[in-house]
Amino acid sequence: MKDFSTITAMMADLGKRAKAASQELAFASAERKHAALIAAAEAVWSNRAKIIEENKKDLEYGRDKGLSPAMMDRLMLDEARVQSMVDGLRTVADQPDPVGEVLTEWDMASGLNIQRVRTPLGVIGVIYESRPNVTADAGALCLKSGNAVILRGGSESFNSSKAIHACLVQGLKAANLPEDAIQLIPTRDRTAVQELLTMTDYVDVIVPRGGKGLVGLVQREARVPVFAHLEGIVHIYVDKSADPKKTLDVVLNAKTRRTGICGAAECLLVHQDIADTLGRDLIAALLAAGVEVHTEGTLVIDGCIAASEDDWGKEFLDSIIAAKPVANIDAAIDHIRAFGSNHTDCIMTEDAKAAERFFERLDSAILMHNASTQFADGGEFGMGAEIGIATGKMHARGPVGAAQLTSFKYLVRGNGTTRT
Repeated sequence: MKDFSTITAMMADLGKRAKAASQELAFASAERKHAALIAAAEAVWSNRAKIIEENKKDLEYGRDKGLSPAMMDRLMLDEARVQSMVDGLRTVADQPDPVGEVLTEWDMASGLNIQRVRTPLGVIGVIYESRPNVTADAGALCLKSGNAVILRGGSESFNSSKAIHACLVQGLKAANLPEDAIQLIPTRDRTAVQELLTMTDYVDVIVPRGGKGLVGLVQREARVPVFAHLEGIVHIYVDKSADPKKTLDVVLNAKTRRTGICGAAECLLVHQDIADTLGRDLIAALLAAGVEVHTEGTLVIDGCIAASEDDWGKEFLDSIIAAKPVANIDAAIDHIRAFGSNHTDCIMTEDAKAAERFFERLDSAILMHNASTQFADGGEFGMGAEIGIATGKMHARGPVGAAQLTSFKYLVRGNGTTRT
């Protein structure tokens, strides 16, 4: 690494190199990008022992930092999770290249032929917390979409991210693509984040992936446009016509499979007509699974904790869930509108009209019917990986895959055509 006197100088250098790389990547062939990603996948697998060894350093750092068990789970890498990274890289590699895709085409009476085609955004800054696998996901998706990327992982995943990043660079070298296409900020110093947020000469968009604190900081201080990945305040509403077995399976999976991811259920709403039957069974099952349940009314059973106002609209990211009975589907919708984060919400019902009403009247980025909210993931949507779940409404929304990391331009062709 070059010796820079200040973080500002270091970040400016990263930005200049990323900009130059993005200009070459914009017209790189689909075959070279595919080759880079396959080579990167092979490098990750070949270096899995080193990646896991570096991850142990991060886990020790996380323990010293006092991270919660859920956050430690997000941070941890084992061979199975490394395999998932490899699978994600290969899946992204094998997807159709979005760059140059003709979105629509038409002819004008003037004689012009007009095409709207996908084009890369340019340079993307990705700021993320805890999960080192985001290094691979974000690098892969940005490369696939023809964008250069500057990655800033969390301080707790510093060593793991460096080891994964080195594998991505191996892939770029193997395909004769610019190594500066995927850069990792080589410091834990938070000043680097402040610099990245204001580098309007070099960075075209910022993608924050993390908790409310990180996203709020980015939204407040960024001068570069932002794709916001806000909190996952995920609700499941259990309608009076819900199937008991399906509901039990889905609720337990949505809460307990991995409690620290943004698709984990955080609030359970139960129709009052079934609160003292299926509702109580759900609470009992959650308690038996080791979940701390904050609830009220007819859902209260032995072992619960009385819910407080602070429990509604809270992202626990832990083995904790808030629960309450509601009068009907409209009351559930009102609650979600008041306390949700427009991320992911689910209805459990066998009533098609109820499901349609839920889908129609809520505006979350992802709405589900009779399915675990843990499926709120770009990989599970067939995108191979995701760079985050965008909860805003501008440009990208929901899982942000390669196609969502493009803009478009118009190609206009004539034949000596002039305007009268």
